[in-house]
Amino acid sequence: MSRVGHTFIVLCMVLIAACAGAVVYLLAGFSGAEATVVSIAALTGLAVFDLVATRTHRQPDLDAQIADLAAEVTSLNRRMTIMEDRARRNADGVEAAARTIATPIADELDELSALVKQLAETVAYQETEAAHATAFDTTPDVASPSEGVRTTGGAPFEPPAAPANDPRPAAGTIESVREAVDANRIDLYLQSIVTLPQRKVRYYEGLTRLRTESGSVIEPPEFLEAAEACGLMATIDTMLLLRSRQVVRRLQIKNRETCVFCNIATSTLNDAVVFPELLQFLNANKTLAPSLVLEFAQHALRDMGPMELESLAALRELGFHFCMDRITDLRIEPRDLAARGIRYVKISAPLLLGAAEAPHSDIHAADLSSLLARFGITLIVDRIEREAQVVELLEYGVRFGQGFLFSSPRPVRLDTAHDATAAPDRPERDRPDARRRVAAGGSARSF
Repeated sequence: MSRVGHTFIVLCMVLIAACAGAVVYLLAGFSGAEATVVSIAALTGLAVFDLVATRTHRQPDLDAQIADLAAEVTSLNRRMTIMEDRARRNADGVEAAARTIATPIADELDELSALVKQLAETVAYQETEAAHATAFDTTPDVASPSEGVRTTGGAPFEPPAAPANDPRPAAGTIESVREAVDANRIDLYLQSIVTLPQRKVRYYEGLTRLRTESGSVIEPPEFLEAAEACGLMATIDTMLLLRSRQVVRRLQIKNRETCVFCNIATSTLNDAVVFPELLQFLNANKTLAPSLVLEFAQHALRDMGPMELESLAALRELGFHFCMDRITDLRIEPRDLAARGIRYVKISAPLLLGAAEAPHSDIHAADLSSLLARFGITLIVDRIEREAQVVELLEYGVRFGQGFLFSSPRPVRLDTAHDATAAPDRPERDRPDARRRVAAGGSARSF
């Protein structure tokens, strides 16, 4: 009903109530208050009657609307059930079709995986054979002593020459060492560090050798003490780093991950004249910091004083990493080593495998590799000379190895401008000169 109709009905009810009050006032003799009450009562009665009549009239319409809504809900439920059944059937069909298509593909992938595995094993075997056949075929050269440290376009290595017949200088002779250093007869040798078990060359260790005027090679055990006594170790270490820089630059042309390990004496860190110049040189070449690893002996790191530690911190700030080698016992704290910037640890195979005595060891040898790895330190095992050692080291989780079993140290030639492909290395023990040194009590380890 419209708003006008409601308004008219209300006015009519008010007039009827007023008329009822007037009738009882004029004809029945009621007082004014009583006539007002009668009018209000009449108006209330008329309002209640109108409300009941309106609801009674609208109830069938409401019932019909509710019935229509119930029917629509039932129809929607039925349609939803039908749609769910169709969706379920479609999903089952899609899954079955996908399974039908994917099963042959999965079988083919399994076959391809097996073929790739076989190919990887074949390639690893070929790389192992190639590593024995063409070791050090990409190592760079350095200039002659008169031309300073520079490349000459090639980097061949030649097998170490057999000991000359000329009499060698006496071990620790200061005069011979001083003469070799003054004449710049300081040679750089490289020995490869390979991955295990693939035996692929990954790193190199730079080794220093001195030559006498007659051409004889002075090994480190013979000149280290004399060089320390006459204060020449800083000069020798500087030349080693200069030549290693050239080697790194050439090696990075083919492999950016190649590193060269250089052994540095603690006396070099103490040298008030040479070390600042060396630090300035390394700062100018700090882009090569990830590829030049400085090695320090275990006893040297333990005996470092405030001055050496300050020098070590200065090198670490330039981005250089360190390696601890010549380890005599396994009393190692990886957390302290990592805090000092040490990222590599070299341990000899006899010590790690128990062939050498390791008193007061704090770490079991089989757990050492994983323990060091948790602190970002890589374990390298050197002085590997037998295949049986390799098998045992693999059981210890060792990933890198060095030794005469893989290759002997090769010199960087100074007089050739092109790379020379050398014949495969023979283990050190197979060389006549090596057998004489071992028989005399010498070690196959360079430092």
